[in-house]
Amino acid sequence: MIPLPSVPPRILNRKKHHSHSQTIKLCPKFSDSYVFVVYFTVLLLGLQGMRIVECKVANELDSLEYPAISCRKHTAFLTDFGGVGDGETSNTKAFQYAISNLSHYASDGGALLVVPPGTWLTGSFNLTSHFTLFLLSEATILASQDESEWPTLAVLPSYGRGRDAPDGRFSSLIFGTNLTDVVITGYNGTIDGQGCFWWDKFHKGELKLTRPYTIEIMFSNHIQISNLTLINSPSWFVHPIYSSDIIIQGLTILAPIDSPNTDGINPDSCTNTRIEDCYIVSGDDCIAIKSGWDEYGIKFGMPSQHIIIRRLECVSPDSAMIALGSEMSGGIQDVRAEDLTAINTESAVRIKTAVGRGGYVKDIFVKGMNLKTMKYVFWMTGSYGSHPDPHFDPKALPNITGINYRDVFADNVTYSARLDGIANDPFTGICISNVTIHSGDKKLQWNCTDIEGVTSNVYPRPCELLPEKKEKIECPYPDDKVPIESVQLKTCSFKSVSFF
Repeated sequence: MIPLPSVPPRILNRKKHHSHSQTIKLCPKFSDSYVFVVYFTVLLLGLQGMRIVECKVANELDSLEYPAISCRKHTAFLTDFGGVGDGETSNTKAFQYAISNLSHYASDGGALLVVPPGTWLTGSFNLTSHFTLFLLSEATILASQDESEWPTLAVLPSYGRGRDAPDGRFSSLIFGTNLTDVVITGYNGTIDGQGCFWWDKFHKGELKLTRPYTIEIMFSNHIQISNLTLINSPSWFVHPIYSSDIIIQGLTILAPIDSPNTDGINPDSCTNTRIEDCYIVSGDDCIAIKSGWDEYGIKFGMPSQHIIIRRLECVSPDSAMIALGSEMSGGIQDVRAEDLTAINTESAVRIKTAVGRGGYVKDIFVKGMNLKTMKYVFWMTGSYGSHPDPHFDPKALPNITGINYRDVFADNVTYSARLDGIANDPFTGICISNVTIHSGDKKLQWNCTDIEGVTSNVYPRPCELLPEKKEKIECPYPDDKVPIESVQLKTCSFKSVSFF
C-alpha cells in the first residue's frame, strides 16, 4: 500500500496530539509488526468538547490476482480519498481526487484504484495514463442524475454535431483522452448508468445536449476494458474512439430492449481492436463499428480497421448483432468476426450506409454464426438516410466490397436476406457459403437489388444476383492474425483488505 497526501495514515502507531478537549479512543492496540489499515470516524459531541475517534481496522488479506495488459506498482482504495459507498453520497470529488493523486505514479510503475463493495454514486470523472480502475465483486458505480455533475464537451470532429442535439455533449461517466495504458476491470463489479432518467428526457425531446455514454476513451492507445457488468447506459455503453490497441473482453452489458440508442460496444475510428467473450442485451446494435458521419467523417479521415470479434452472444430484437455503420465515412476495413450467437435479434452482421456517406466497407470476414429467432440473417442497407446536416455531398458514394460470410445456421427466421445496394453504386464482392436457414412461410426469402456476388451450398436458394457456384467453394477467412490477437495478458495482483 502507498502513502498518499491528505489521507489517513496507514499505521496506528501515532504521536499523541495535545488538545484541550477530551478524546476517547475506541481502538485496540496492535504490534508494529502487524500489517493493517486504519480509517477514522470523528464525532464532535456538542459543547462538551468531547471527541470520539472510532477506528475501523482493515486487515490485509491474501493477494488478489487479475489479468491485465499492465500491472501496477501502487494500490489505493476509493475510501482513502473520502469515498462513501452508501448509494446516496456523491463520490464525484472522491474519484477525481483519487485519480489526480494517483496520476503522480504514472512514471513509477503506475497505480491501481480499487472500488470496494458498496454503491458509489458519482458524476463523470476522467482517467489518467498507466492506471487501472478495479471494481470488486460487490461494488457498483452508480451514475448521478444531477446534470451539474456531468461536464460538457465539444462535438466529435468526425461527426460535426451531437447525436441527440446539434450542439455539445455530456462527458461520459468514465472518460479519458490522450492516454496510454489504461485498464478498467474487476471481479465483475457493476457500472449502472441509471439510463431511465436520460431516456425519458430523450423521448420528451428535452435534451439540449447529447446524452453521456458509460465509458468513452478517445485519442488513446493500449486500452483494456474487461470483466465487468454494465447496465442501463444513458446511450452507448462502451465507445473507444480515435484510439488503437484495444482489448474488450468478458463484459456483460444489459439494457431494456426498448431503450433508445443503448449500443453495447462501438469502436469508432479505431485500429487493432479485440472484442471477445461478451454477452449483450441491448435496445440497439450489440456492436457497431463506426468511423465518422458524412462530410465530417470524410474530412477527418480515420478508418476503423484490423478488428477481431469472437465469442459474442447478443439479444437485440430491433437491431443488429454487429453493425458496420451507418456512420462509416472514414472507412471500415479488415473486420473479422467468428463464433457468434444471436437470439431474438433483428439481424446478424448488417451493413448500413447511404448516399453522402462516402468512405468504404471492405474486407469483412464472418464465420460461425448460430442464430435463432431472427427477422433477417443477411441485411445490407444502402439508404439508411440520417445526415448531420443538409451539407452532405450527394456525389459521395460509399464503396462496399469484399463481404464474406460462411458457416451459418439459423432457425426460426422471417426473411433469409434483404440486400439493397445503391443504384449506380452496387455492393460488390459478396460471398456466402455453407449456410442453412430454417425460415417461416414468407415466399420471397431473398430480396436483392444493386448487389454482385456468389454463393455456395446455401439454403434456401439465394437471389439471382448471387448465383450458385457450380463447384463448392468456401468463402475466405484470413489465416493470419490481427496484431492485437498476439497480445498476452499478464497475471497481476494487489493486496485486498477486509473491514471489521
